[in-house]
Amino acid sequence: MSLPNHFDLVATDGAARCGRLATPHGVVRTPAFMPVGTSGAMKGMHWREVRGAGADIVLGNTYHLMLRPGAERIAALGGLQRFTGWNGPMLTDSGGFQVMSLSELRKVTENAVTFRSHLDGAKVELSPERSIEVQRLLGSDIAMQMDECIRLPAERADIERAMQLSLRWAERSKRAFERAPAGYMLFGIAQGGDVPQLRHASARGLVEIGFHGYAIGGLAVGEPQAVMLAMIGEVAPILPTDRPRYLMGVGTPEDMLEAVARGIDMFDCVMPTRNGRHGVAFTRFGQVNLRNARHADDPRPLDETSEWPSTRDCARAYLHHLVKSGETLGAMLLSEINVAYYQRLMQDIRDAISKGTFASFRERTRADWAKGDIAPR
Repeated sequence: MSLPNHFDLVATDGAARCGRLATPHGVVRTPAFMPVGTSGAMKGMHWREVRGAGADIVLGNTYHLMLRPGAERIAALGGLQRFTGWNGPMLTDSGGFQVMSLSELRKVTENAVTFRSHLDGAKVELSPERSIEVQRLLGSDIAMQMDECIRLPAERADIERAMQLSLRWAERSKRAFERAPAGYMLFGIAQGGDVPQLRHASARGLVEIGFHGYAIGGLAVGEPQAVMLAMIGEVAPILPTDRPRYLMGVGTPEDMLEAVARGIDMFDCVMPTRNGRHGVAFTRFGQVNLRNARHADDPRPLDETSEWPSTRDCARAYLHHLVKSGETLGAMLLSEINVAYYQRLMQDIRDAISKGTFASFRERTRADWAKGDIAPR
């Protein structure tokens, strides 16, 4: 059964797509990168910096929020946007990935996943219906179906079992979402590991069920980049062209650039803030490790041409000092620098697609990364 569509495809350039996704809390320009605010906060950044960097939408984590402070409490306080102070669109994952990653603490059955809270050891059951209930209590603009994600490499039998279970959970998730207010969306998640035939079956099954948008899950979980890109190439052509496509948990700037070239519209990853906390900056020169001694006496900024003030104005020597000293400001500055770079990359990709120059932009961007950072002084 088809659901209302809130996605407008604005331009295409080859398989690359540029669009607009309308949500109850605003419009999301695609391709879009969603910074990850796991527990209702962006680590090391204020929401105004996230918005100022150009983000239209952010991601919240159902698993962490349902355990603390609790979905019912957030609902009583006005929903996730009001609770956090982020006044834009939000997507929440189903909680399934976090539960599955705690393999020694959980049990999967047809009905649900039972696990022990990492906070206090309490026994918790998460079913497709409860996952949707939690996401609706949170009030996210986009909810995700409950699925089972397994790490690669894995045996084909295990991949197929998880894929078929995820399809059955997709149907239950959709039924549980039927009472959601107009304008809110539910995305299905294609699984199938690194087996093309299973990916095909999963994608076709989801399209038959019908969702507002479609995600590709179970990638960036240990497989080589070539495998990830190959699986995108298998799945994307099966998905409806008039619905958004979301590659979950990805990734590096190169991963995103190549995924856009294969028809992906949305991304999320903790990498910009996580790497920032570990002294690594993302720039048009590639990754720059501010822990390296080469930066200790360098007064130059990371990129003097950048529009983001911290990237353009902060001396490498100062960033190096902050990182080596363990100062919180170092993690904060590098996190905002990285989120700003990811958003600038998305804006440049959207501009290139709109102008029909994506192929040359892709080649030029990859060449800049390959050249590496500027020479030491």
